[in-house]
Amino acid sequence: MITGIFETHLNVTDLERSHHFYETVLGLPHAYMQKERGNSFYWIGGKGNAMLGLWQKKPSEVKRQHFAFHVSLEDMKHAVAHLENKGIKTQNFLDDDIGELYVFGWMPAVSVYFTDPDGHSLEFIAMLQDEAKPELGMVPWSQWEEMQEKIV
Repeated sequence: MITGIFETHLNVTDLERSHHFYETVLGLPHAYMQKERGNSFYWIGGKGNAMLGLWQKKPSEVKRQHFAFHVSLEDMKHAVAHLENKGIKTQNFLDDDIGELYVFGWMPAVSVYFTDPDGHSLEFIAMLQDEAKPELGMVPWSQWEEMQEKIV
């Protein structure tokens, strides 16, 4: 019955600042805004596919959340540079410097983490077409790719 998540909401402290971040920095198409109600909506994956809603709240009502945006593998190859060129600090799963991204062997998928202006933890994640290897845990992306080349 359930085929996906259509909509999720985040509470933010400054709607205009967040609008700039999600539309200009991340490139999400703006769908609708109700300034009088303090909300704004953005399409994810194209009109009608999925939606993110932002709601302006008092700082005490903003609890940090986490969610991931699915991106293509090709886009993931450029994600760190894209984000850093926009002034966004990036991290890998281990929260260390961005020296290398890691693959979650059980999926398999590679991801990069960053935060929005309210400190929400955001992630770009790209699924890999390789066979899952949960026994590996997490491995650096370069190591994963070397292992895949040996298999082929």
